[in-house]
Amino acid sequence: MFQNVWNAVEGRAPGYGIKDYDVFYFDATDLSWAAEDRVIVAADALFSDLEVTVQVRNEARVHLWYEEKFGTPAAPFTSAADAIDAFASTTCCVGITRDEAGLRVHAPYGLADGFAMHMRPHRRLAPRRVYETKVREYRSRWPSLTSDPW
Repeated sequence: MFQNVWNAVEGRAPGYGIKDYDVFYFDATDLSWAAEDRVIVAADALFSDLEVTVQVRNEARVHLWYEEKFGTPAAPFTSAADAIDAFASTTCCVGITRDEAGLRVHAPYGLADGFAMHMRPHRRLAPRRVYETKVREYRSRWPSLTSDPW
């Protein structure tokens, strides 16, 4: 979502520069890859008519693969919101959910940095290289993006 905010701020078309859209869910009842893969396959079919990539992941499983991918262990998350709260930049810690009350925005660090196109590191989980890689990648697509150093 923050990337589409950047597009609006820079006057770009919606969707510009966005590699994929993340859909998170949390199901700790079955942490097997097979269970997550069934959801991924169903989502692929659901979103097959879209011209964008939608990546669906069970945030209850992150601790099972995080260390191998990023070199640092991760404690199990307690919810999808808990996973969002651990992103490498506080600016990116934004999610939207729908419940009986309607749409709700989850932004534990606020939205000001997103609208200001400014990234700040978040050291809760991600290593320095993950934050710095994100900054480089995003800045290549949104040149006016600024960032704090690690």
